[in-house]
Amino acid sequence: MKSLEDLGDLRGKRVLIRCDFNVPLDGDVITDDGRIKAALPTLTYLRSAGAKTVIMAHLGRPKGEVNPKYSLSPAAKRLGELLGTEVKLAADVVGPSATATVAALSDGEVALLENVRYEPAEESKVDAERAELAAKYAALGDVFVSDGFGVVHRKQASVYDVAKLLPNAAGYLVAKEVDVLKKLTETPERPYVVVLGGAKVADKLGVIDNLLKVADTLIIGGGMAYTFLKALGYEVGISLLDAEKVDTCADYLEQAKAAGKQILLPVDTRVVAELDFASRTASAVTIVAASEIPADQEGADIGPETEKLFAEAIRGAKTVFWNGPMGVSEIESLASGTNAVAKALAESDAFSVIGGGDSAAAVRNLGYPDTAFGHISTGGGASLEYLEGKELPGLAVLEEN
Repeated sequence: MKSLEDLGDLRGKRVLIRCDFNVPLDGDVITDDGRIKAALPTLTYLRSAGAKTVIMAHLGRPKGEVNPKYSLSPAAKRLGELLGTEVKLAADVVGPSATATVAALSDGEVALLENVRYEPAEESKVDAERAELAAKYAALGDVFVSDGFGVVHRKQASVYDVAKLLPNAAGYLVAKEVDVLKKLTETPERPYVVVLGGAKVADKLGVIDNLLKVADTLIIGGGMAYTFLKALGYEVGISLLDAEKVDTCADYLEQAKAAGKQILLPVDTRVVAELDFASRTASAVTIVAASEIPADQEGADIGPETEKLFAEAIRGAKTVFWNGPMGVSEIESLASGTNAVAKALAESDAFSVIGGGDSAAAVRNLGYPDTAFGHISTGGGASLEYLEGKELPGLAVLEEN
C-alpha cells in the first residue's frame, strides 16, 4: 500500500478520503468520538499539505434511504471543533450540493459529504451498480485516501470500487491498524494472550481457529463462554447458548490441550433471573460456580474468582489482544468483569490491543484513557476478519492499484 507521502504534492488537489464516523449518538449528541479523533492525524496532514479535503463517511444503517436520524451533521460539528476550522457539510452525497460544496473549497479546507449509505448502490452486491456510484465519487476527487479501517472488510463503493478509479494511498489510521494486526498475527512477543468475549461463539469461530495457532492462551468470557461451559458438560440454565457449536467448542478444548496451550474459561459467574436491555436493568445478581448455574438463571458476567484468574494471565503476558466484553457491561451491576479485564490491561506492561467495537466503547465508558492501552482499534469486524486470516477487500484493492 502506498503512503500519504507517496501521493506527492497535494496542494490544490481534491483529496477524496473515506473515513469511519459511525459514532454512537444520544439524540444528536456523540457519546464516543473516538473514531472521529482517530481520523485527525491524516486530516491534519492533508490540511497542512494544502489539499482540498473531501470526506466520505457513514453512520448507522439507513439502508439506501435519506433519513435525518442518520445525518452526519453531528460528526461535521464535532470534527470542526477538533480541527479548529469549519467543516462544510454537503446536503447530499453525489448530488448538486456535494458538487457545489467541493467546487467552493479553497486549499486547506475540509468538506464532508452526507452519509454515503443514503445511496442505494453504496452497499449493492451488484458490481456494476457500485461501479456507477464510485464513478460519481471519483468525479469529486483527484486522489483517493482510504482511512476508514472499520469498513475495509466491506466491498462497498466508497471503500473498494472508488480506489480502482483514482491514484490511492492508505491514511495514517489504516496503515497503523495494519501494522498492529501484522504484529499480532506474525511477530507477537510472548506470552501472547487473547481475550475474547461478546455474545455469540459463531462470530468468533474463525478467530479462535486461527489464533489457536499463534496465541499461547485464549481467555473466553462473555455470552460465548456458556457454549464452552456446555461443552464441558455443565448446566448453563437460560444463558446464551449456541447449541450447534457445542461440539466445535469441545474440539477447540481438545486442540488446545494437544498443542500445550491454555483455554481459560470462567470458574464462577454472576447470574440473574431477568435482564432488560432496553431499560438497562437486571434482577438481583447472584454469584455461583460456573458448574452450578441454576436452570432458571442466566449467566450475565464473569465472577470475582474468574476476574482474578483472567487478570493474572493478562498481567503475565507480553502481548494481549482483547475483543468483546465479559458481561452485559452496559448495566452497572454486570460490568465488573469487563472492568477487571480493562484494569488488568491498563496496569499491564504488555503491548495491549483492544479490538474495537463494544470493547473500545466499554473501556471509554469505564473512564480509561486511550493512552492506557497500546492500541485501540477502530474496526471491530475488520480486526476480527484480519485475525481470521481473511483477505479484506478494502486493503487488497490498495495493494493492487
